[in-house]
Amino acid sequence: MEREEFLQVYRHSLAHVMAKAVCEIFGYDKVQVAIGPQIEDGCYYDFTLPRPLSQEDFEPIENKMREILKRKEDWTRKVVSKEEALEIFKDQKYKTELIQDLPQDETITVYYTGEDYVDLCRGPHVDNSQELLSAAFKIKSTSGAYWRGDEHNDMMQRIYLYAFPSKDELKAHLNLVREALERDHKKIGPQLDLFMFSETAPGMPYWLPRGWKSYRALIQYWREIHDRNGYQEISAPVINNRKLWLISGHWGHYVNNMFIIPGSNGSLDDIDTMAAKPMNCPNAMLTYKRTLHSYKELPIRYNELDVIHRKEKSGQLNGLFRVQEFRQDDDHTFVMESQIEEEIDNILAIADEIYSTFGITYRAELSTRPDDFMGDIEVWNRAEAALKKILDKRYGEGGYEVNEGDGAFYGPKIDLQIKDALGREWQCGTVQLDFQLPHNFGLTYQDREGRLEQPVVLHRAIFGSIERFMGILIENYKGAFPFWMSPYQVALVPIKPEHNDFCKKLQDQLEDAGIRVEADYADKNMNEKIKTFKQFKDPYILVVGDKEVEAGTVSVTVRGQKVQLHGVPTDKFVEAMKSLNASHAQELVTEF
Repeated sequence: MEREEFLQVYRHSLAHVMAKAVCEIFGYDKVQVAIGPQIEDGCYYDFTLPRPLSQEDFEPIENKMREILKRKEDWTRKVVSKEEALEIFKDQKYKTELIQDLPQDETITVYYTGEDYVDLCRGPHVDNSQELLSAAFKIKSTSGAYWRGDEHNDMMQRIYLYAFPSKDELKAHLNLVREALERDHKKIGPQLDLFMFSETAPGMPYWLPRGWKSYRALIQYWREIHDRNGYQEISAPVINNRKLWLISGHWGHYVNNMFIIPGSNGSLDDIDTMAAKPMNCPNAMLTYKRTLHSYKELPIRYNELDVIHRKEKSGQLNGLFRVQEFRQDDDHTFVMESQIEEEIDNILAIADEIYSTFGITYRAELSTRPDDFMGDIEVWNRAEAALKKILDKRYGEGGYEVNEGDGAFYGPKIDLQIKDALGREWQCGTVQLDFQLPHNFGLTYQDREGRLEQPVVLHRAIFGSIERFMGILIENYKGAFPFWMSPYQVALVPIKPEHNDFCKKLQDQLEDAGIRVEADYADKNMNEKIKTFKQFKDPYILVVGDKEVEAGTVSVTVRGQKVQLHGVPTDKFVEAMKSLNASHAQELVTEF
């Protein structure tokens, strides 16, 4: 049995054991059981119980589970009719509902764990509980969960269980969980005053002054690279009339995820209905269409960082990782079909440069035609073949994954899956090949013979959602950004008020050199000032007293270093900061 298959059986079986333990503790007649699937790091089960669970309940449930496993009970699979199943679960409302919803000819199976616990389940499961005796498990948490995920249904209590085949694996996972909590951007962001959320705008982050400085530094880096590679930045309206989305096809495919402003008669079909854009694509099409283009101009690369909005269910929102308002580093490049391979190769080279700056590794995936595709199937086949050729050349055959049916509705795509500091993967970069939108918008260019031809559009992002990418970086660096991205790069600490003038002149020098500086000129304890700047993870803290003023030097505390550097000449320090800022280096300078 493959490991993944083994883990599914193992974890799903433990879900049944947990359900049996809960029933024995609270009483079979007082517990309503719902569903209990395996998940990535264990399993969960949903119940309605006589009272709310608390953390004090975790250990008794875990102990009861171990007691059940020691009984070494047989697990028995039984095929039953719909009528038999309804009789078995006549006192269980959720199981009864599931059974009633099954087709009449559905094969229904139940699993007995010992003689007193039975569950409705397809399986498979272990044959005997002794197979789980070495199980390493621990209750993770409890939460509320609506029956069948519908907010109009009953609210249930969900118990999450970590489950691994060995104690070492469980211990390693718990260490990873602790590390994730330490890195959690939802905790670090507010602590460092980077961003906040308000109930007045769910899923729409407020970027605070410190966070916005880092955000702007990231964008500036992005702009420098794209200016160097021949991209032209545009900006377009955030709200557009529905007719634009009808032309692009988004109205038919994406309307449920759009924030809509109904027309004057209140109808979504009214002529003046507007919508906040969930994507930038149609605006780039109109920008291209404004004038006639020659083949000599292609490729034309329009990149943009406009705010976009996507409507999400409240339960899906997750800090900066899943938001309703964000900026995306979009680009729409218009090419001749003969230019596709070279242009995508250039895009992937830019992705390599950007990701390597952050020490991020990635892998590529090819996503092919979905069921709701738009356009001619022969065009799709041609597009998919072009992308496959590019990936084969760059990564070798078998050096990337193929996701059948996962392409955008207008074309196949290459997705770039990056790996974060915790080993999690995020789909950030994407290159999407599109023959459809140019057709919908009637886009053309004049070829060598003066004929009008249709360009191909490459939709492209590397950060993807900049909000999500910022969240990843906050967690990767634990809030201690590289020098060039830090909100403030240098902090000045005059020991006494008479040292303020020296510090103010140094601040001017640093700011003239493009360095972000903060200083505390208040007449208060030096250590208090230093502590504040350390809490904000400023890369360099400069202390200035009588000796420093007299010698024209500073004492430097480097983030992460215990030793303070004394007698550093101010001119050398300023030059070192300029070089460090320009290099986009990961590591700080520790010698001057």
